[in-house]
Amino acid sequence: MNRKVLIIALLLFVFASIGFAATNNFGTKKRMPRPEEFGNVVINNYSEKNNIAPVVFKHWVHRAKFTCRVCHVDLGFAMEAGGSDIKEADNRNKLYCGSCHNGKDAFGPTSREKLVTEVQNCERCHSYGKEVKNQKDFNEYLKGFPQARFGNRVDWMKAADKNLIKLSDQVEGISIKRQDIPRPKDFDIKSTILGMPDIIFSHKIHADINGCELCHPEIFGAKKGATKYNMQDIFAGKYCGACHAKVAFPFYDCQLCHLKEVY
Repeated sequence: MNRKVLIIALLLFVFASIGFAATNNFGTKKRMPRPEEFGNVVINNYSEKNNIAPVVFKHWVHRAKFTCRVCHVDLGFAMEAGGSDIKEADNRNKLYCGSCHNGKDAFGPTSREKLVTEVQNCERCHSYGKEVKNQKDFNEYLKGFPQARFGNRVDWMKAADKNLIKLSDQVEGISIKRQDIPRPKDFDIKSTILGMPDIIFSHKIHADINGCELCHPEIFGAKKGATKYNMQDIFAGKYCGACHAKVAFPFYDCQLCHLKEVY
């Protein structure tokens, strides 16, 4: 085989390999969730085993009313979907979801229609794969809220500052009234990536919504700088990634965290 034929053969092999890779890529690019889907959690510990559709928990509805610490500290919900091992009997005994969904504070397992007919409310939660009309329409409910570029497309911090939402930090009969404690000042977290601005972390913003208990000491150690982590850890859902990209704003907006000017 002469040199010219060999070069042509090699080129054909390269182009064929590129074409194969393009049509048979081994990675899977996930569809970006719609704004109303961002933060939704599917709970399916026991549902399908009992021939009922899994629960679709909509974070946006609840985060417009309650601080995160109400559910994840006072009510004891795990930070991972399915981690709380919730059973229907728990809810009926006023635990977990049943702490509020009791027919008084929020709809319960059943309700009365025109004070006569008993209506089953199962599908209002067990809605995965079903066309269930929500009581609150996402676009209508959040109309006029400050906009963000990603996630739910809502700037929840600005919404709270403008009193468009008033977050409750208590569940009657469960929460214990806590005294305010001094909040540490904002501090820098040094970026390890050349040219990337340092992070300015605000304790006030996080403490107002999460409380101290949600982050310390389970996710972050109590002493500043004691917990070592990097962006790979965060992308994997650890540390900041326990909330961000799942419920809080995703990582596409680097400048929302990496705020400090580079000199």
